Amino acid sequence: MSIAFLFAGQGVQKIGMGQSVYEAYPASRAVFDQANFDIDVKQLCFYGPQEMLDDTRYTQVSLLVTSLAIAKAAESEGIIPDVVAGLSLGEYSALTYAKAFSVEDAISLVIKRGAIMSSALEGGKTGMVAVLGSTKAVIEEVLALDEVKQAGICEIANYNSPNQIVITGENVALDMAVEQLKLRGAKRLIPLQVSGAFHSQLLKDASILLQKELLKVNVSKPDMDVIMNVSGQKEEDIVDALRRQICSSVQFIQTIETMVDMGVDTFVEVGPGQVLSSFVRKIAPKAKVLAMEDVASIQKCKEAIYGN
Repeated sequence: MSIAFLFAGQGVQKIGMGQSVYEAYPASRAVFDQANFDIDVKQLCFYGPQEMLDDTRYTQVSLLVTSLAIAKAAESEGIIPDVVAGLSLGEYSALTYAKAFSVEDAISLVIKRGAIMSSALEGGKTGMVAVLGSTKAVIEEVLALDEVKQAGICEIANYNSPNQIVITGENVALDMAVEQLKLRGAKRLIPLQVSGAFHSQLLKDASILLQKELLKVNVSKPDMDVIMNVSGQKEEDIVDALRRQICSSVQFIQTIETMVDMGVDTFVEVGPGQVLSSFVRKIAPKAKVLAMEDVASIQKCKEAIYGN
């Protein structure tokens, strides 16, 4: 058996996340207790308010800390991966788990990343939409239409699964693309609960600011393989890969296919919800797919892997 941990990205945050592992596992408690910030991360994760938890400036550090706390709880139960990856923000959790960053540096980085991304995009002017039941070819055709291009920036943000691609950009162009996709038979178009057009060229300037912050911290060689968003492969230059990540498409389909080629047969989602699990089931239908977000699901995962 070869196990991969997949760390959840922004959009899955919810009140109560991480509380049960904090109360049950000393290793999880230690992660939360390191989250020294201008807010009480534990209070926000456990009790909200949801509006604040959804604010990019606070979402990213909250999800990082929660995901690492869950992974440390799993480790306490003997569940340890062979390879890791994360979706967008989750990549920082993956790299930190693999010891490329210290927990302290990771917390500092995602706080700065959240602030940089939040300030780079004017509120209410950009967004992201998940497109279900269409194809890459149809979506690319729509994004290449003159009327869409003239309306503003609209690009592919995420290749999440064969059935879901996320588009990102300025709202006028995004709305026009949505209407054209409806005409071409897209089954569902779901606006995402994020504060702007992540993974688009609108964040190119922000990527340069982020690179400056990344260069201030110590980046070590990971102690296990980390499959990166920008290529769906291992990357030698982690700083450059993370710089490009916030203004480039997330290659999640390729990430899972790479892991399958490496021999991974068990994927474990780490973080609130089971969004990544649903993607993996469509990309790698023969794989075992599990999820961990609290004490009960960690125990179920342990039983599914080890039978006790």
